Amino acid sequence: MSVNELIRKMPEAINPAATANMHSTIQYKITQPMYLVIDDGKCTAHDGLAPSPDLSLIISDENLAAMLKGELNGISAFMSGKLKVEGDMMLAQRLPSLFDTSKLS
Repeated sequence: MSVNELIRKMPEAINPAATANMHSTIQYKITQPMYLVIDDGKCTAHDGLAPSPDLSLIISDENLAAMLKGELNGISAFMSGKLKVEGDMMLAQRLPSLFDTSKLS
């Protein structure tokens, strides 16, 4: 499964309790950019670049796929330079609690 297919499945893995009252856009700057819009417990996936994302993750397709599958820790990726973050760092730290990545496989 490609990284873009994984991102398209993320709305199915959203944690409604953790994202209630949340309004955020997360941009994935990968080979074929995509972004997620989280709006009050719901999530939608979109192709392309978001007009003004709250958070942008700059990462290779392979490393993002590994993160989404739980094979690569986000903090380790950030500390080793495999992941660059622009925007809301607090949102970046909360990402693991917003999605149940076991539903992506």
